[in-house]
Amino acid sequence: MSVEPYREITFDKDGDGPAGQSAALAALARQGVTDLVLLAHGWNSSPSGATRLCSDFFAPFPGLFGPGVEAGYAGLIWPSMMFTDEPVPDYRALVTVLPEKEPVLGRLAELLALAPPHEAAFAEFGALLRELADIPGDVAGAAGFPEPVPEFLVADPVAVCALFTAALAGGPAVGDAGSVGAAEFGEGLKRYWKGAREALRQATYYVMKRRAGRVGESGLGPLLGEVARTAPGLRVHLVGHSMGARLVAYALRGLPDGARPVASVTLLQGAFSHYAFAARLPHDPRRSGALRDLQRRVRGPVVACYSRHDTALGVMYPLASRLAGDSASLTALPGTGDPRWGAVGHDGVQGVPGTAARTVADVPREGVPGSGCVNVDTAEVVRSHSDIRRPELARVVVSAARAGRP
Repeated sequence: MSVEPYREITFDKDGDGPAGQSAALAALARQGVTDLVLLAHGWNSSPSGATRLCSDFFAPFPGLFGPGVEAGYAGLIWPSMMFTDEPVPDYRALVTVLPEKEPVLGRLAELLALAPPHEAAFAEFGALLRELADIPGDVAGAAGFPEPVPEFLVADPVAVCALFTAALAGGPAVGDAGSVGAAEFGEGLKRYWKGAREALRQATYYVMKRRAGRVGESGLGPLLGEVARTAPGLRVHLVGHSMGARLVAYALRGLPDGARPVASVTLLQGAFSHYAFAARLPHDPRRSGALRDLQRRVRGPVVACYSRHDTALGVMYPLASRLAGDSASLTALPGTGDPRWGAVGHDGVQGVPGTAARTVADVPREGVPGSGCVNVDTAEVVRSHSDIRRPELARVVVSAARAGRP
């Protein structure tokens, strides 16, 4: 590890972790730590990969803090998996984070390898995706199913795979998942297995999306509440990348009433809705974002770092979110310019009046405001979704913490 003192905290898929984790963080305050920077990773499929990310990301921090600041560091390790703009997760990586789904994943891997040009094979593939995502066979008849189901998991599998194939090829969108005509079928069916690979990525994204929110709300939020109770003077600065950004944002929803240990939040290429903090959705004022006004539970700013070079958030996530029909969730259909599907990591926080704007070059000179939502355009240094090992981003975090050198 590049920094000390460093602590690692872990949660399982339900947000449960070993005893004593909050006490370990609170003990840092008794050792003189004033500010704790906690990073939640995004697309790691192994704890060792997450630890390496923490070490790389934290390396510039000691030289950035000002006098009087004693910093401590923590990495939050949770069972996530590779998605974003990386290659399609392989069978072994998927089994690592979804061990209970090994038989399903084995058959999915087999179908993708064989790519049989038959509609029956696509039908089986679609059924397996639903099983992977714990979607009942008859969603409409499933009493009390807790949330809307993305259309791509229940629509005609051939049509869905054709749609993803077209999107990957950079061609025009085909429209709704059910609109692919019969002319697209037949001898050309085999080529749609490329889109099937993307459908698997999107299905695993759906699983991880739910998991990140659950770990944040049920795991990290209560843990931070306990830290606030036992070490009330410790200032906690939450940082999350990709799905980890969703996790730390949802931790605000899980804080106990009255607890305000979080001094700043920095979201790096956040993989969740840019309307999450909005009191009203611009296209539907009767609805609000999932994290409405929760930026007020942070003593300092909520900073959203975004980059137009993030093609994962700008191209493929939008397509899945459009198919989900979920305008309170993630990103946008290529070429439509429809703002309903935007991700916070692609264009920043939207729908929150008074949100400030900076570029990554502005931050060393101007800093960031001391409260409220702040968008920081990092396109100058962030060239892809996973490109976060940057000293410029460390400076943004320290500026948000109001702990840098004068």
